[in-house]
Amino acid sequence: MLKQGQGRVVVGFGAESIVELDDGTLLRCKTHRRTGRAVCGDQVRFRQSTPQEGVIEEILPRRNALTRTNYRGQERTLAANIDLLAVVIAAAPEPDFTLVDRYLVLAEHLQAIACLVRNKADLAQTNAELEARLSLYRALDYPIITTSATDGDGVATLAEALAGGTGILVGQSGVGKSSLINRLVPDRQTRTQALSHASGQGRHTTTETTLYPLPRGGALIDSPGIRILRLAHLSVDEIAHGYRELRPFAGQCQFRDCLHQDEPGCAVQPAVEQGRIDPRRLASFHVLLRELR
Repeated sequence: MLKQGQGRVVVGFGAESIVELDDGTLLRCKTHRRTGRAVCGDQVRFRQSTPQEGVIEEILPRRNALTRTNYRGQERTLAANIDLLAVVIAAAPEPDFTLVDRYLVLAEHLQAIACLVRNKADLAQTNAELEARLSLYRALDYPIITTSATDGDGVATLAEALAGGTGILVGQSGVGKSSLINRLVPDRQTRTQALSHASGQGRHTTTETTLYPLPRGGALIDSPGIRILRLAHLSVDEIAHGYRELRPFAGQCQFRDCLHQDEPGCAVQPAVEQGRIDPRRLASFHVLLRELR
C-alpha cells in the first residue's frame, strides 16, 4: 500500500532526495520546483508513487539552516535542523583558532548548542598554547569533550551529547572527524551502501551531506562541504553576537557602527586592556569583519 506522510531527508542529490520514513524505509523522492530544494535534515511531507519512489510535496519549516557562502558570494544550504555543532580540534595538525571561532559564530547564529571536541588524546602531546586556548573557551561556557578515535576513549561521552538531537562534526582536515564518525556510527558502511542502493543509480554518498542515525538515539550529519567555511551571508551585528564576550558591550560604544578597533568612545578596547576580553578573540573577530568587506 502506497503511503503519504512525513519523513526526514537523509541525503540529497540536487532535485532528488532520499527520505527516511518512520519505519526505516528509504524512499527516493523528487522535489517540485515550487517546493524548493530539500537538504539533509529537512522534515518533509511526501507522497509515495511506487514502493521505492515518491514526491516531496512540502518542506516543513526549518529551525535553522547551515549555509555556506562561496567566493562569488553565492549561498548554498547544506543541512537543516541542527541541534549540536561539535568543533573537532587536535594538538596536530596545529589548531586554526580563527576557524574554530568561525564555527562557534555559526553555531550561535543557528541557535545550536556548541562544544569543542579535543581528539587524538591518545597521542598525549602537551601544548601550552592549546591548553591556554581551551581554558579561554571553557571560561566562555563552551563544553570541551576529550576523545580518542583510535582507542575509543571519550566517544561515549560525545555520543551522549549527541543523543536526542541532530549533531554535526566540523573542523579542519586531519583532526580525525571521519574516524570519530566511524566510532559513533559503527554500521556506517552498511548504511552508506543502503543509501547508494536507494538512490537507484548506485551513487556513492561519501561526497554528499548525509545523516546517520546513532545507536544511542539522535542523528549525526556528515558534511564534507563544510570544510571550507565563509560567513559572508552574516551581518556585522550577527558576527559580533557570535562572540559571547562582546555581547555585554553591545550598544555601549559611542558610535553605533563601532568595529572595536581604534574608534573614539569604544567600550570594547578598555575591556581588552582590563583583561576582560582576550585580544586573540578580538583579533579573530576583525578577521571575519575584513572578509565581509
